Amino acid sequence: MESLWRDRDAADYIARYGERGIGEDLALRVYTTRLLGGDPRLVLHGGGNTSVKTRMKDLLGDEHEVLCVKGSGWDMAVIEPEGLPAVRLAPLQRLRDRDVLSDEDMVAFQRANLLDPAAPNPSVETLLHAFLPHKFIDHTHALAVLSISDQPDGEAICRDVYGDEMAIVPFIMPGFDLARAAAEVYENNPDVAGLILHKHGIFTFADTARESYERMIAMVSRAEARIAAAGRRVFPVASLPQRLAATADIAPVIRGACAMDRGDGRWDRLICDFRSGGRITEFVNHADLADLAGRGVVTPDHIIRTKNWPLVLPAPAAEDPAAFRKTVRERVADYQALYHDYFTRNNARLGGVKTELDPMPRVALVPGIGLFGMGKSKRDAIIAADLAEAAISCILDAEAVGRYEALPPEKLFDMEYWSLEQAKLGKAAEKPLARQVAAITGGAGAIGRATALLFAANGAEVAVLDLDGDAAAAVAAETGAHALGLACDVTDPAAIQAAFSRICENFGGIDIVVSNAGAAWQGRIGELDDGVLRKSFELNFFAHQNVSKAAVAVMRAQGTGGVLLYNTSKQAINPGPDFGAYGLPKAATLFLSRQYALEYGRDGIRANAVNADRIRSGLLSDEMIAARARARGLSEEDYMAGNLLGLEVTAEDVAQAFLHHALARKTTGDVTTVDGGNIAACLR
Repeated sequence: MESLWRDRDAADYIARYGERGIGEDLALRVYTTRLLGGDPRLVLHGGGNTSVKTRMKDLLGDEHEVLCVKGSGWDMAVIEPEGLPAVRLAPLQRLRDRDVLSDEDMVAFQRANLLDPAAPNPSVETLLHAFLPHKFIDHTHALAVLSISDQPDGEAICRDVYGDEMAIVPFIMPGFDLARAAAEVYENNPDVAGLILHKHGIFTFADTARESYERMIAMVSRAEARIAAAGRRVFPVASLPQRLAATADIAPVIRGACAMDRGDGRWDRLICDFRSGGRITEFVNHADLADLAGRGVVTPDHIIRTKNWPLVLPAPAAEDPAAFRKTVRERVADYQALYHDYFTRNNARLGGVKTELDPMPRVALVPGIGLFGMGKSKRDAIIAADLAEAAISCILDAEAVGRYEALPPEKLFDMEYWSLEQAKLGKAAEKPLARQVAAITGGAGAIGRATALLFAANGAEVAVLDLDGDAAAAVAAETGAHALGLACDVTDPAAIQAAFSRICENFGGIDIVVSNAGAAWQGRIGELDDGVLRKSFELNFFAHQNVSKAAVAVMRAQGTGGVLLYNTSKQAINPGPDFGAYGLPKAATLFLSRQYALEYGRDGIRANAVNADRIRSGLLSDEMIAARARARGLSEEDYMAGNLLGLEVTAEDVAQAFLHHALARKTTGDVTTVDGGNIAACLR
């Protein structure tokens, strides 16, 4: 591991933040915090913390000695000065004289001594930073350090690696007790460069930002050298089926089995993030995977994101998908029972005061395939997968050094159910489409784009499909950081299958499909070339059928229901002159939606249609508007607002109708008209 400190970069930080009135101490604290946070071998997803002791003025202009320490919710990789709230140091240090201090009192006291009362909560390890005398203090969960510490004789290995340069603190839950213990260990070893928190992480400290940072790099490098000296261990490999099932085929099975049925048509689903290759493959193919993976998390900070152990599944044989589905369901049930027993046993130890969290896994390991991170959103799934991938590297290195051993389950339970740790996850209410995956065809058009944006704003993970792949990618980028944009010709069943496979690999499955792609051909029906009519049926009917078939296959594999939504147009009800080539297949699609409602309601799959009229889009271009207005003998303005309300209907109005049906759990076989009012198009 190499130092990334650059004098020029440090000077740039001092100058840049100096323009905002921020002093050199805090500027350099931000700089080295970002250096640490940007390396996943040291810090992942909000882990770790840093501090600097300096002087600052309060709102009255009075100067105080303060501790600027990482605030809750801030990521070290992108931290700003605001992410290091200043706390008056002297009151914090006086707390060391107390015999006991509850977590609630600790948090309240820290907040009461913030220079800025609107600042975020200081780190749960603020007192540890305060009780040590050094100006700059760095704390990470370096994987290499964990690999040598997470051993039955981890303390002895650490002493062998570090000698007198680092002191070792036995594991204690973060908070007041750990802060006091760490300070005592340091005072008994005042010449050390830092502290090893056994099976937790590493602290380094110094009087300058650079020295504290480079001590961290040097000490982690020592652990890396110890691992390298052990050599690469060859692990026994499990036997695998001759032909494995595809990831896209097993992902919906796993995702569906890990969904919780809330009754009344409601499901608590999870979103997936899939990883494979390299050390992941080496790990999941380990002959003793269940034992190795079930020993516990590499650092207690991971447990709120990954739970204490993953779901271990069998290798899926391509020839027997039914057997894999059955085994997955059984193992998820076993996982829930194991988690419930773990909770019941440890909750009784604490007096029965805790409330059980959901018992579903957040990581699934599949031999021959890879790992699935799972969470309430794609972001949460990525975090779980990142932590699982890091843990795999740590565990394999630990096995090379000796034997991987995590903390005892009761200590990890205390961390998982610690209120201050749970607070990191937040308690915000979930959006209406949270935990659901929506695929939208014709997604680059006006209606598709409006629907993608609205569904994402309501919490869905979105895949945008369009014949124009670049346009689909552009809408996806506009929709959100994790939205997927795919090229897809919906008249080609193979292209549909390929796109849906990508969606399942990326998100784990599909819950909502908005079958929206279409195009309009004009011509007097008795004079229309059959080729034109057949072409229209391919896009405006058969494409909807092929999309529906692919979607239903995924939804049934999940076993958690789903929603099929169709853009059918008012032409399905109220044909217009010279528009039969468009209206006829749209009428067939309207009845297609009802057929799916009829035949797949028993699977919890709803099917509804939206009848829209006169929406400015690629389909209804300016030229088309002019032509249709002429066909009806109207001005273009009167044509677009030619409804009972006298209002032009927009793509956003249609998107709202799709959202309504996505949320209407007990509505199927319905047709919603979005046309501003047209008696001739009303359903009778």
